[in-house]
Amino acid sequence: MVVVEDVRNKVLTIEEIEARLALLEGQLPRKLIEELLSELSKRKVTGKQLEEVIREILRRFRKALVDPGEAVGIVGAQSIGEPSTQMILRSFHFAGIRAFSMALSLPRLIEIVDARKKPSIPSMTVYLDEEHRYDLNKAREIAQQIQLTTIENVARSTEIDYVNFAIVIELDPEILRDRGLTVEDVKKALEKAKGRGGEVEVQGYTIIFRPAVTDLLKLRKIRDRILNLRLKGLKNVKKAIVRRDEKTGEYYIVTEGTNLAAVLTIPGVDSRRTLSNDIHEVAEVLGIEAARTVIIQEMQKVLEQQGLEVDVRHLMLVADIMTQTGRIRQIGRHGVAGEKPSVLARAAFEVTVHHLVNAAARGEFDELRGVTENVIVGNPIPVGTGLVELLMSHE
Repeated sequence: MVVVEDVRNKVLTIEEIEARLALLEGQLPRKLIEELLSELSKRKVTGKQLEEVIREILRRFRKALVDPGEAVGIVGAQSIGEPSTQMILRSFHFAGIRAFSMALSLPRLIEIVDARKKPSIPSMTVYLDEEHRYDLNKAREIAQQIQLTTIENVARSTEIDYVNFAIVIELDPEILRDRGLTVEDVKKALEKAKGRGGEVEVQGYTIIFRPAVTDLLKLRKIRDRILNLRLKGLKNVKKAIVRRDEKTGEYYIVTEGTNLAAVLTIPGVDSRRTLSNDIHEVAEVLGIEAARTVIIQEMQKVLEQQGLEVDVRHLMLVADIMTQTGRIRQIGRHGVAGEKPSVLARAAFEVTVHHLVNAAARGEFDELRGVTENVIVGNPIPVGTGLVELLMSHE
C-alpha cells in the first residue's frame, strides 16, 4: 500500500503524462487532449494530481455535451437575445455620450446577423511577421505602405491659375516626411497621370502643373482628379494606425477602410492572422470557413465590449446556420428564415397566401421535419422526447 502511494505521489515525466492522456482518445476531442498535454508539460504533476485533473475534465466535458433532441436553436436564440435586450437599453442610455461608439454595440450586432454587404465602419487588423512585429519603425513603414495617400493629403493648398491655365500645388514638407514621400514622388505621379500632355514644373515645395487645355471647366475637373491622385498606399484604406499589444509586446496595425486582398501581398504582413471585419470580403478572399470564424469573432467582440458573456457555442451555431450553404445568408426573410425547405414554416413566417399558392402551383410537399410545421398540423414536435419513437410490447 505504501509503495502504491509513493508511485501516485511521484512527479511524472512528459512521456508518462502523454501515455496516460493517450488513453483518453475517443472520450475527449483530440484538440482538448493536445491543449491539456501542452499545459501539463509546463508543470510538475504527480500521478494523483493527473488523475484528479482527468476526472474533473471528463466531468465538465460530459456536463457540457448537448443531449440528443435538445432544442439548440431556441436555447441559442434565448442565450443571445437576452443579453442583447440589455445591450439595447445600454445603447439608448449612452447614445448621447461622445466617447461611446454606437457602431460597437447593437447596430454592429444587427449588421452581422443581417449580413450587410458593407459594415458602417470597415476596418482591418493587420498583424506583422516575426521580423517586423517587435520593431516600431518597421511597423510604421508597413503602415505607410497600407495607408492611402493622395495629393490632397500632402498639399497645403491647391489653387488654379486662371491666367496661365495652370494648377499650383503647395506641398507640406512635414506631412511628406511623415508619409515617407518626397517632392519627386509627387512629380512622378503627376507626370504619369498627365495623360494627353502638359508640363510639370517644380519650385522647391511648390509644383506647377500646366495641362494641355484652354477650357476653364476642364481645368477645374483636372484639379479635382489631381487631388484624388494616389501617391502611396492601398485603395479604400483611409488610415493605418500602429498599436501595441501590452500582453505580448508586439505591434500591429488597425486600419479605417478595408482592402484585404491587397494588404496580404505586402511583405512583412502575417497573412495567417490578418483579418477584415467585412464578412463578405473575407469570404471572397479567404473562403467561407474564414468568414464563419469572423462572424463568431465579431459577435464575441461586440458582446465583450458591452460586458456581456455568452457561451461561444451559441455564436458558433448562428455562424454555422449563416454559412452552411457555402455562401453568407442573413438571419431574416431574405436568408435563413425565408429559405426554409418547409412550405408551412415559410407560410407561418410571413406572406402566408403567397407561399401557399406558389407551393401549390409547383406541386411542393412538406416532410414535416421542423417544429413550426408540426405545430400547425397538430403533430408532436421533433424536439426532446418528441424526437424519440418507441413501441412497447405488452406480451
